[in-house]
Amino acid sequence: MSPSPARIRSTIANVVDQPDDLRELRRIYKILADVNRLRLLRLLADGPATVTELVDRVGLSQPLVSWHLAKLREAGLVRARRQGRVTLHTIVPEAFEALRVREARALGLATAEPTGRQEP
Repeated sequence: MSPSPARIRSTIANVVDQPDDLRELRRIYKILADVNRLRLLRLLADGPATVTELVDRVGLSQPLVSWHLAKLREAGLVRARRQGRVTLHTIVPEAFEALRVREARALGLATAEPTGRQEP
């Protein structure tokens, strides 16, 4: 059985040299594409939380919540710090602004207006 035309196009697209800045955006987009990670970010936007607190609020298993948090930490969107016997996870708000700036630069929109200002 021969590969489909879509499979061939996909393979060719992956062989083509991809700029590092676009690869990095793709990696972060893939991390943000999971609805459970977005749910965790929304909860962390309200304030720091432990894995146990997050498990209780999202209804996922502890290993799954920990795995999602590891992915968010890998992207620099969440920070973890030990406090006694527990680890508190917090969102990193400045990471989202940095992501916006990287997006604008990578997509050639570096002259985009700063957050909060819109054109008339």
